[in-house]
Amino acid sequence: MKSTVETLSPTRVRLAIEVPFVELEPSLKKAYREIGSQVQVPGFRRGKVPTAVIDQRVGRGTVLNEAVQEAIPENILAAVREHDLKTLGRPEVEITEFNDGDSLNFTAEVDVRPEITIPDASTIEVTVDELQIDESEIDEQVKNLRERFATLKTVERAAAEGDYVQIDLNATVDGEDVPGGQASNISHEVGSKQLLPGLDEAVVGLAAGDDTTFTTQLVGGDFAGRDAEVAVTVRTVKEKELPELNDEFAQMASEFDTIEELRGDLRNRVTQGKQVEQIYAARDKALAQLVEAAEIPAPEGVVREEVESRKQAMVDQLERIGASMEEYLAAEDKTEEQIDAELTEAATEGVKVQLLLDTLADAEDVQVSDDEFGHEIVHRAQRAGMAPQQYYDQLVRSGAAAAVFGDVRRGKALAAVMEKITIKDSAGNGITLDALRAANEAEHNHDH
Repeated sequence: MKSTVETLSPTRVRLAIEVPFVELEPSLKKAYREIGSQVQVPGFRRGKVPTAVIDQRVGRGTVLNEAVQEAIPENILAAVREHDLKTLGRPEVEITEFNDGDSLNFTAEVDVRPEITIPDASTIEVTVDELQIDESEIDEQVKNLRERFATLKTVERAAAEGDYVQIDLNATVDGEDVPGGQASNISHEVGSKQLLPGLDEAVVGLAAGDDTTFTTQLVGGDFAGRDAEVAVTVRTVKEKELPELNDEFAQMASEFDTIEELRGDLRNRVTQGKQVEQIYAARDKALAQLVEAAEIPAPEGVVREEVESRKQAMVDQLERIGASMEEYLAAEDKTEEQIDAELTEAATEGVKVQLLLDTLADAEDVQVSDDEFGHEIVHRAQRAGMAPQQYYDQLVRSGAAAAVFGDVRRGKALAAVMEKITIKDSAGNGITLDALRAANEAEHNHDH
């Protein structure tokens, strides 16, 4: 095989590759074997069909094509190694000349990692908003905690918003029962809008034993889009009783003895959460500065692939909730071109950051231990709700294990950068990574 490389841009090259026919022989033999095992010819055992018969049956062209499809990736790989290229994404291949018995000539255009000069991270300084905590935020946390320990008490009065009611429902269209439109003794929080449109308004003012009817539009089933008459009967009305805010509540709801200690702990948690947010804001600003200072060009092919995969993810997500791209565009009042532009901008930034961190990881010779890789797999498997081994096997099958490994390596490179930059808040106070370390420590312990 002979190959030459031509630089098209700082991020793209074109390989011109020539493979003599004799070097295609192994691929050709393999193609005959594979096709021979699939065709059935009377008089020949499967897999024992002579090549001449296969040529006659399937056509020599089909076999050659199969052989070429197999030989191209192998030869691209060899050329990439020979020229020591750091390729990204999928190559675009064009066969320039190929006749039976002659050499195979083709070109492959592929994105490559640009040469990047990394700025010194210790010269980077970022400013984030000052950390401020309002007492109302702690009140909100306490309120949520009280809600969790609320009890329901039956009351002899009409239902009001915020109460819980036990109800029976029966939906009919033109006097005919709607399939699945009957339910008895279901619990419903008045005002939560969790069940049928119109129900909350109908139930307010009804006491135990009262009933009424209301009209609602059905969204699914045989009568979708039709108006249904719904009869609702209230069985019981219960009001939510929140526990009193005192030391007894603190002891019931937490490991603390007094309400003051409980509030203090909640304040610490909110503070730590905000400190971690500050560090994330600093990380984003630092990366933006480094990318800009390094003047990183974005490889078009990789960006294109990234945009396609992000768009597909959007479509899948919309389909899961039963919506389409058209509906989403209408709701957001955007055109498809605007979405494409937004995705392209985000993908371009994302790809530049990846290139920066890969280059940093190489420069710092960042290694990933089995333990670190395993920890990431366990973490992602938990998020996906799968067993770690099953998740890992799926990654290997789909060829994505290397990408996860790359993510871990980039994460370590990023952590090294964060140690070097200077972070201050808008009041001029220095910020350390202690809060992030504590949060990671807590998460790590949670995993084990």
